[in-house]
Amino acid sequence: MLVSIITPSYNSSSHIRATYESIIAQTYLNWEWLITDDCSTDESWQLIQEFAQQDNRIKPLQNAVNSGAAVSRNNSIIRSEGEFIAFLDSDDIWLPQKLELHIAFMQKNYADLSFTSYYLIDELGNTLNTVVDSKLKGAFSYNDMLLKKATMGCCTVIVRKNAFTDITMPLIRAGQDYALWLKLLKTGKNAVIYNKPLSQYRIVSNSLSRNKYKKALKIWQVYREIEQLNLLKASYVFCHYALRALLKINECDTKS
Repeated sequence: MLVSIITPSYNSSSHIRATYESIIAQTYLNWEWLITDDCSTDESWQLIQEFAQQDNRIKPLQNAVNSGAAVSRNNSIIRSEGEFIAFLDSDDIWLPQKLELHIAFMQKNYADLSFTSYYLIDELGNTLNTVVDSKLKGAFSYNDMLLKKATMGCCTVIVRKNAFTDITMPLIRAGQDYALWLKLLKTGKNAVIYNKPLSQYRIVSNSLSRNKYKKALKIWQVYREIEQLNLLKASYVFCHYALRALLKINECDTKS
């Protein structure tokens, strides 16, 4: 079973080699890496082309104009040929058995949409001694994810391609991964967690995930503009999201 790995790249030269090395180190060998560069101004595109010359499973593309991560991911998705779609950003890292174990889990459990817990690392790749979504079990519905009962880190998600008619991301500049999970769950499918950390999510100082105010605004945008929730329901689910963020009860384990 072919797995299509979807990666957007923009000025990612500092970290993309580590991402590349984590892919080629996979114990599961039947994959293709579709990486779309969004008109980087650093050496990212040159590095991507270098990787592609070393392994014909790597399929690079560059956008004609800078268009954002959603467009970049979609340009890879529409070119994908795999039975499974896996997401990995250009600064995140997979553990060597990520694909092997996760695909086996999905096959065994007949899952069409699945995610795992994951580790947090800093910009230099050092562990932050935190595992996200580590206490979760079972499956999560559309309403569960509206309430943000799971994080569903992008680098952990795998989708069975033929289970959905449209797996392209909504065209918003940020929060498009969360909007996609909601779109897929809205079909009636559930997201099943494989409770094993198989990825490392890099916390970058200037990333949206570090700016809680901007992140909250993007969540609100998803509720109102993408999901088109009325003001009352949007306010209700946003309060749940904000409360979970405030109390830090988003299922993280911190280990010394």
